[in-house]
Amino acid sequence: MSPSYEVTTEQDSILNLIYGLKSADAKRQYPRRLKAFLDFLKLEGDLEEQAHDFMTKAKVNPQWIHDNLIRFILFQIERAKQAEVAECTITNYYKPIKLFCVMNGIAQSINWKVVSRGLPLGRDAANDRAPTIDEIRKLVEYLNRRIRPIVYTMCSSGIRIDALDDLKWKHVTPLTNEKGEVVAAKKIVYPGDREQYYTFIT
Repeated sequence: MSPSYEVTTEQDSILNLIYGLKSADAKRQYPRRLKAFLDFLKLEGDLEEQAHDFMTKAKVNPQWIHDNLIRFILFQIERAKQAEVAECTITNYYKPIKLFCVMNGIAQSINWKVVSRGLPLGRDAANDRAPTIDEIRKLVEYLNRRIRPIVYTMCSSGIRIDALDDLKWKHVTPLTNEKGEVVAAKKIVYPGDREQYYTFIT
């Protein structure tokens, strides 16, 4: 018989959530989005206290989670209709809640297929575009000299800004021509992560 799972402190449930995340970006985003849900439930205190209160209520009444998840999703859908958020971001609020429940042993009491059925499909990508040359020039004119290498690196390699967090010189390999001149570089992105890949910069 496997041992029963118990959350022993207020901090444990949040630590369990963080443990289930891989990228540095997710570790920043998920707790913040989980807090948006806990604030919606009008739970008091900081994130750890809210999470503890949520766990207590969930164990006593699993249906309470189910009902409030649907209420929260409907609330976000209304926000999307008012153009306060994009439809595709609603799933980004749902995922942290589900992972929190999974990592804390309370997910089995929720019918996730029913809850997720109301999630809007949204678009696979935001309506973004590449910056123009003039926009890039304007960015690199910013007085903070750290902005220029960041902008040039992101434009050249196509990486997201969170990929800069773990970037070190050892992850950049210069590439030279027949004259020994450096013409480009190979760069490892998300080093040591399951999502690790490489790209090139000029």
